[in-house]
Amino acid sequence: MYWQKVLTVFLHLDFLQMAVAHCLVHHIPPWSFMLPCMSPNETSIIPVPSGVVETNSCLNGGCGMADTNPMVGVTDQSFLCCLWNDININCSLYKPSTETKSFISTEISVLASLHTDLSWNTECWTKGDLEQLVCILKLSKSHVNGDLKVHLLYALSDLLLEDIPTSSLKGNYMVSHCACKEHDKYECHVPSLKLSYTYILWLKITNGATTLQSPLLLVTPINIVKPEPPLNLQLEMTDKWQVKIYWSSPVLPSYALQYEVKFSVNSTQNTWQVVKTVLENSLTIDDTLLGSSYLVQVRCKRLHGLGFWSEWSTSYSLNTEEVMYFPRKILTSVGSNVSFHCIYINKNQIVLSKKIVWWLNLAEEIPESQYTLVNDHISKVTLFNLNAIKPRGTFFYNALYCCHQSRECHHRYAELYVVDVNINITCETDGYLTKMTCRWSANTIMLLMGSSLQLRYYRSSIYCSDFQSEPPKSEVKECHLQGNHSYECTFQPIFLLSGYTMWIEIKHLLGTLQSPPTCVIPADVVKPFPPSSVKAEITKNVGLLNVSWTNPAFATIELKFQIQYAVKRKEITWETYEVSKAPTKSVLIKVPDLCVVYIVQVRCIGVDGVGYWSDWSKSAFTVVKDVKAPLKGPEFWRIITEDPIKKQKNITLFWKPLIKNYSLCSVSRYMIEHRTSENMTWSEYVDSGTTYTFPWTEQAHTITILAINSVGASLVNFYLPLSQQMSTVNMVQSLAAYPVNSSCVILTWTLSPPTYMIKSFVIEWKNLNEEEGMKWMHLPPNISKCYIYDHFILIQKYQFSLYPIFPEGVGKPKTTDQFIKDENEKQNNVGLYMILPIVILSSVLLLGMLLISHQRMKKLFWEDVPNPKNCSWAQGVNFQKRMDIL
Repeated sequence: MYWQKVLTVFLHLDFLQMAVAHCLVHHIPPWSFMLPCMSPNETSIIPVPSGVVETNSCLNGGCGMADTNPMVGVTDQSFLCCLWNDININCSLYKPSTETKSFISTEISVLASLHTDLSWNTECWTKGDLEQLVCILKLSKSHVNGDLKVHLLYALSDLLLEDIPTSSLKGNYMVSHCACKEHDKYECHVPSLKLSYTYILWLKITNGATTLQSPLLLVTPINIVKPEPPLNLQLEMTDKWQVKIYWSSPVLPSYALQYEVKFSVNSTQNTWQVVKTVLENSLTIDDTLLGSSYLVQVRCKRLHGLGFWSEWSTSYSLNTEEVMYFPRKILTSVGSNVSFHCIYINKNQIVLSKKIVWWLNLAEEIPESQYTLVNDHISKVTLFNLNAIKPRGTFFYNALYCCHQSRECHHRYAELYVVDVNINITCETDGYLTKMTCRWSANTIMLLMGSSLQLRYYRSSIYCSDFQSEPPKSEVKECHLQGNHSYECTFQPIFLLSGYTMWIEIKHLLGTLQSPPTCVIPADVVKPFPPSSVKAEITKNVGLLNVSWTNPAFATIELKFQIQYAVKRKEITWETYEVSKAPTKSVLIKVPDLCVVYIVQVRCIGVDGVGYWSDWSKSAFTVVKDVKAPLKGPEFWRIITEDPIKKQKNITLFWKPLIKNYSLCSVSRYMIEHRTSENMTWSEYVDSGTTYTFPWTEQAHTITILAINSVGASLVNFYLPLSQQMSTVNMVQSLAAYPVNSSCVILTWTLSPPTYMIKSFVIEWKNLNEEEGMKWMHLPPNISKCYIYDHFILIQKYQFSLYPIFPEGVGKPKTTDQFIKDENEKQNNVGLYMILPIVILSSVLLLGMLLISHQRMKKLFWEDVPNPKNCSWAQGVNFQKRMDIL
């Protein structure tokens, strides 16, 4: 076998050291080259200029005779390094006793005549993303039987070749397996590149037990970069109404690129013409070429240094569209103005721009006043003061159609997206004055799918500066999504007097929009801590709500305060009270009820109203306690009972408990003051209860009851004079009781001619059918009728008594218990008096209606009978007789 005749070399790392030290290591070029795999030995010969030696081929056992060329043998310690391509060959010979010898061109031509059955067509490049080095190996002529195993071995160094120590290569190399893509094509990869480092490469080829290695190769990955081809070729229009073809790089490169553009007039003949090399990703196209059969392709290459041209991009045809829009899609904000351009091509002929009309959603023709004729071929339309587009199902845009004036429209259209970017940003500085929190929310319904939002800002050194456009040094602030599609961002630390200008940036594939900027000074948006140590009480003797507090910490400005207070109950109704300045940190508030528990909270804000109100403080509660002496003593009444055993009368006093508005706010005990006709006085106390009994032994006795609390005794009090003599005075002449309903009874009375001055009245009532207590009420002296509200059972019997109260004593009462019978009679009489006029009125109306009906019937019956005075034929006719016949 040919392969078995080739002796293995490069088996020891000592060779690698000698090769690096003495052999001419070849740089990998940025193009395709031939790579031989030789195994020189003591029987191998190579041509040298010093003599003629008989030799055999080093690759296949016989290179043939070369009688006209001097030859020299290569020993075990001699080796050959070659690298050649279709244009030139570069080889060098190393011998231990001599310097490294490079061949001259005549020598190389002799060497080129040798058979190169084990030569590889090789191409290596760095991928456009700069992540991998790729080598493609293809065997030019294969006489090898069996499966080959190919490995790429490489060593890495950041030194120059002459500075690389050979000891560093010993064992310090890596191996990459080369995958077989076809029968004689292999692909090798070197991952994780260090672009500026030096790589020493060589191939190791194994066929069974035989191993062959290539000459050494040297490469710096950054010098053989092969970018990916450009993408997204499309036509666009410039601000100067020029049509350009644009393209984009597949990835954002970290190096500058140059581009080469080529055209083909006819795709079937595959004849391409390179137009020019450009540095930008666009090329101006003559609009006369639009609609033609031209195809365009673009490729790219590193601008600086060596490198490969990329593959050609996908072909782009200039006649693919009958209507071309520039741009095809626009993303803009509410209130803005936008313009679209179009070129209309009909049957490979460009329609004149003056024959073009524009329609919106094929439903509304845009007025001609909004058209502009850019040139003979390009029409422009401008839309003003745009409104936000509400989504219609899956459509988030308005469709703009460029049509022929004959109203012939192509199905292709431009898309207009209008988004409301008026996003409100609010910020507040915390009470510590160390951080500022900003919040904003976006209407996700109005945003386009795929939109991303971020807050951008920049800081002025002091206060707010004029904002014209986005400054170059704006920063992105990280914001966190909260509930209800709101976001929250925190600035910490902050500069209190600096102006923070911020806006929301909305990014989409169609473009970037910005909300109107807002400038915030942290010192102007402070939300102070709420006041602390809030206390509330009703002041003693004065009866005002006294609220006090401690100003919040870190408050560097004057504050004004707001107090909210309410009576503590299930449903709280708050009332507010504002204090512009409070140097004493307290305030007195007039409240209507002094004997209830009040809930009090306090908050604060800067005195000029700049910033935010603080949160409400913790609630403070008043305590119900006596604030004044009772306003008045209780009203009371008496019951006189006979004690037959002791043969005396007993007086039992009973009264109603004072309400809190009179007691202010409690009653600890009652004091009963006695005064007799002999001017004897004494007092007794009732600590609990509302009744008191004492014997009545005097002719005249005056009783006064005082209410006492922790502040003092009541000053205004009710007194009741008792007199044996006055109890026989009869001043009430009559008394009548009329029930209105089960809850109200009207009581009326008449008095005899006055002989005594009446101070007041007392009415008693009780149910005679049930054993229930007697009820009573005081009345003023100037009335003769009153309404008693109670629960009355009308089928039962009640007793009502009216007592006149004189300054000298209580007179004789007038009593009635017959209100049920008398009331029924009164109700019957009243009913009769009310019904009789109604009956009379109804009779009169009925009689009138009968008379009117009779007249109408008579008129209706005789309407068709002719008047003999007016009709000649009717004269002399006896109608009465005719009626008799009928």
